[in-house]
Amino acid sequence: MSIGHMQSSFLLGAALQRTKVTRTGCRRPSRLFVLTLGALLVVSCGAATAGSVSRGGTLGGEEDGADLRSLLDFKRAITNDPRGALSAWNASAHFCLWSGVRCGGRPRRVVALDLAGQGLSGQIAASLGNLSSLAALNLSANGFSGPIPPHLGRLAELRSLDLSYNTLQGSIPGALTNCSTLRTLNLSRNFLVGRIPAEIGRLSNLTSLSLRFNNLTGIIPPELCNVTSLEELRLTYNQLGGSIPGGIGKLTELRTLSLAINRISGGIPESLFNLSLLQLLSLTGNRLDGQLPPAIGNAFPNLQFLDLATNMLEGSVPASLGNLSSIQEMDLEKNRFRGKIRVPFGMLPGLVRMDLELNNLEAKDRADWQFFSALGNCSRLQMLGLYGNQLQGVVPSYIAGTIGEWIGRLENLQGLYVPMNNFVGPIPSSIGNLTKLAAINMYGNGFTGPIPSTIGDLPQLSVLSLGHNNFHGTIPKEILRTATLTKCLIYDNNLEGPIPDFGNLQQLTWLDLSSNKLSGEIPASLGTCQQLQNIQMGQNFLSGSIPVSLGNLINLAMLNLSRNNLSGTIPTSLSDLQLLSQLDLSNNHLEGEIPRTGAFRNVTGISLQGNWGLCGGVAELHMPLCPVVPQETRRSKTLVKILVPVLGSLVLMLLVYLKLIRKRTSRIQLSLSGEQFPRVTYKALVQATDNFAEFNLIGRGSSGSVYRGRLTQPNKLVAVKVFHLDMQDADRSYMAECKTLRNIRHRNLLPIFTACSTIDNRGNDFKALVYEYMTNGNLDTWLHPAGDRHVLNQLGLTQRIDIVVDIADALQYLHHDCQSPIIHCDLKPSNILLDEDMIAHLGDFGVARFYLRSMLASGEDLGSIGSVGLKGTIGYIAPEYARGSNVSTSGDVYSFGVVLMEILTGKRPTDPMFCNGHTIVDFVKKSYQHEALHILDACLQEECHEFARSNMEEEEDDSVYQCLLSLIQVALCCTCQIPSERRNMRETTAKLHAIKMSYRSLEGKLSTLHQ
Repeated sequence: MSIGHMQSSFLLGAALQRTKVTRTGCRRPSRLFVLTLGALLVVSCGAATAGSVSRGGTLGGEEDGADLRSLLDFKRAITNDPRGALSAWNASAHFCLWSGVRCGGRPRRVVALDLAGQGLSGQIAASLGNLSSLAALNLSANGFSGPIPPHLGRLAELRSLDLSYNTLQGSIPGALTNCSTLRTLNLSRNFLVGRIPAEIGRLSNLTSLSLRFNNLTGIIPPELCNVTSLEELRLTYNQLGGSIPGGIGKLTELRTLSLAINRISGGIPESLFNLSLLQLLSLTGNRLDGQLPPAIGNAFPNLQFLDLATNMLEGSVPASLGNLSSIQEMDLEKNRFRGKIRVPFGMLPGLVRMDLELNNLEAKDRADWQFFSALGNCSRLQMLGLYGNQLQGVVPSYIAGTIGEWIGRLENLQGLYVPMNNFVGPIPSSIGNLTKLAAINMYGNGFTGPIPSTIGDLPQLSVLSLGHNNFHGTIPKEILRTATLTKCLIYDNNLEGPIPDFGNLQQLTWLDLSSNKLSGEIPASLGTCQQLQNIQMGQNFLSGSIPVSLGNLINLAMLNLSRNNLSGTIPTSLSDLQLLSQLDLSNNHLEGEIPRTGAFRNVTGISLQGNWGLCGGVAELHMPLCPVVPQETRRSKTLVKILVPVLGSLVLMLLVYLKLIRKRTSRIQLSLSGEQFPRVTYKALVQATDNFAEFNLIGRGSSGSVYRGRLTQPNKLVAVKVFHLDMQDADRSYMAECKTLRNIRHRNLLPIFTACSTIDNRGNDFKALVYEYMTNGNLDTWLHPAGDRHVLNQLGLTQRIDIVVDIADALQYLHHDCQSPIIHCDLKPSNILLDEDMIAHLGDFGVARFYLRSMLASGEDLGSIGSVGLKGTIGYIAPEYARGSNVSTSGDVYSFGVVLMEILTGKRPTDPMFCNGHTIVDFVKKSYQHEALHILDACLQEECHEFARSNMEEEEDDSVYQCLLSLIQVALCCTCQIPSERRNMRETTAKLHAIKMSYRSLEGKLSTLHQ
């Protein structure tokens, strides 16, 4: 008992003794007793208050003691707290004062725990289930992993549970459905698997359920339709199958229904059209079939967003859709709708986006085009998509001739997409009235006439795609002065005349004027378009020389000027373009010496044939030698005769001196964990590789060649990387690799045997790194086998997952576990080596970058550090590098994502199918939603089909499919365009290990079933 309580007890006893007896025999309190009792209450209240704010004190005895223990258990389970959110969770303050904790009631109990977005890692402690008064739990946007504790089902007072945006695995515990007061349940964006518990139908108070972006399988439980209080249901991006439950119509309070990107099949149940309060209906990316009811537009008076894209719906587009008076976005693309478009769009004044692309819709005569003219009343329309239908014929006169009468009212139109139809006739000049238009795509039609110059008046135009039509006349100069233009694609037409001067096009990245009849010279002003990455002007009648100013385009990756009448020499400035990987100057009249550096070293990426005046260049081009220029005067000849012997003697003396000096420092001593590397001489390497014979050549890169060899002392098979010191930055690459390898060691990094820095038998500098030989070569040869090797070189899903995890482990070590974080800068399959056990090892650190320790000490963001020139390989380089951003760990993450896509699809990021701005990332992102299996490598597809044939249980079939989708999802998370949106390698590696464990567990289960 405390002193305060003892004092109050004593005062109370004394006061009772002093009470007076009343006439009735009862004792009446004396005045002294009253005063004493008042003092007692003050002392008691003071003692209680002091106890409530004392350090580490408790508020409610045993109950709040349980709350304290639960919170401390939760903290102990946290493995990473980067923002110090729990740093004050200690005895210095009562837990009700801890950050993220809110208390309430009498006695004071924990009623809310909110730690959203704090970057916490670890598992969610089961002890949270002991916070019996908890009403709200929000742990979203962290890095929590492991399963969801079933103990959370004990929280009888819980009304809101948000665990979204984490890396939680396992299934949804059925025990959660014991939280009968739950109103909001958000488990989205995790790695949850299994089925949605049928017991969820017990949550009679639930108003919002979000399980989107997981890997849930099975069906939508019919019991869910018993939760009639539901207002929001989001199950997007899972692997749910079966059909939409017929009882969905009982959810009459539903405002949002999103079942998109699943595997739901069958028709849309009629009961769904009872949901008159719906504002958003999204069923895109499923396997729904059948026809839409003719009266669908009368069922949803409040509907604002209707998304039925990417299904197998057929029949006509119901005209009643014109009755959706509140509609803002309508997306019906990629279905099998056919027939005329009879929707009276003029009755939808709030329509912002309307997409009917990739169907079989028709328009042939004036009556068929009425829907188009009705769009004139949609003054808020921003995007109109009609791509890939059967719309044909001359654009009606009321459109082509008097377009301003109605389309001029579409002042908010931002995108006009009508490619790959059968339009003919001219584009009216009044298109220039659409001042908010940002994209025009009319590719693949039969448009004729001149290109209206008024297109150049569009102040926000970014994309202009008019390729593969029949336009004639000249290129309007106004178009090439549109400052906002990023892509200008006017190829495969009948345009003629000169190319106008380019204005201040600082955003232009893609220019394609090929396959026209353009003449004259290439404007030198093209060199001012600093962001250009792709220039295609082949198959024209261009003349004159190649502008030297093109050497200013530091982001240029492709230049095609083939099949023209260009003359003069190749500007040496082109050799300074570090990103230039595809150069086609063939079939012109160029002459003179071919540059030897930059892109001109990569003989597989350049084409110069058909230029009979060219000579020289690197030996692999097999071009004739350039003639020696004769001496012009006798005096110069005399000087040469005198100077040559003198200079020759000096050079000889210098070589002897250098040889003597360098013999003393014949190699670089590398140390790793205090162990010195063995010494290997140049002579030993010559013998090991048969004098660097061609048949021992394993591969050739930008900085050196790699040879297979066997050292005699010790008897060891090795790979020798010989640096081409005549190449730019080769010496720097050697030093960078030495520096990196001196400081790191990991099972998934290529093991270094030793290094050699000396002079060869001709007195030239010689530098080489000697690695342990990887008997299974590099990953590139397995993904893209040549000749008959495809029969043997087939990687199964298990091997691919193991390789991906190995490389992720290596990158996590480089980024997060080294003393100074290291950026690899050139991650690609040819730099991933496989040993005899198919364990992957990351190699080639020739362009690696170190973070400065001072940056780490100062707390500077690890997302950026200066670079010395852009390094890497086209296709794998992060997009921000091309814009001049500094190298960063997120750049490696992007490259890793591309490699993962290549491992899954079997396609290089430089595959010819990725053209016109379309990348492997776009390909995977687009296909992931509806045909993930079709983008897989043929070997993986066959493995999946074999699996499906040999395992009849649907659950296991879904699990394999879900595993593949999880891998694709990781790749997409790594290749976000914005670096800050990419997850780091620690988070990515954790996800991949979870996928690997899940798949191995499935393999074990199937193995047991088949025994």
